[in-house]
Amino acid sequence: MTGRRVLLGVTGGIAAYKSAYLARRLGERGADVRVIMTAAAEQFVGRQTFSAITGNPVERDLFDGSSVSPHTDLASWAEVIVVAPATTNLLGHLANGLADDLLTNTLLAARAPVVLAPAMHTEMWEHPATQRNLAVLRDDGHEIVGPDSGELAGGDVGAGRMSEPEAILAVVEKLLEHD
Repeated sequence: MTGRRVLLGVTGGIAAYKSAYLARRLGERGADVRVIMTAAAEQFVGRQTFSAITGNPVERDLFDGSSVSPHTDLASWAEVIVVAPATTNLLGHLANGLADDLLTNTLLAARAPVVLAPAMHTEMWEHPATQRNLAVLRDDGHEIVGPDSGELAGGDVGAGRMSEPEAILAVVEKLLEHD
């Protein structure tokens, strides 16, 4: 993966802490990693964490940077985009073509493969709307990794746990091998 360009989208779920480890593992494999965080993601992990791990500033705002078109710049830069965790909110936005922040705008502007690693409570994962959105996203060609079953936030146990970073990394490596 040396020199490959990976854009990591981090959304607002407790599993965002695993995304920091995913960023580290991608970097250890030689990937150039850039991160877009949603505002909600910052409630779980700070921007500085990802900046320190990747060596790149974290992107968050569609209108507050030096680029006049950050979403298209990032979309064209990326060879693969990973969203981990991918909350039900993100899945719904992407499945329905809604873009109201830097991450969703970038995803809709992207031509690179997209890997989505869902993470949410079991009830949300099993909801018919979430399952419909996943079907649309699969039909659109997006790779879905997980979720796994296990312990969730708040002591719940069930489906909805974000897959481990190594499983996500394996999918990214496979996609980049075929590129």
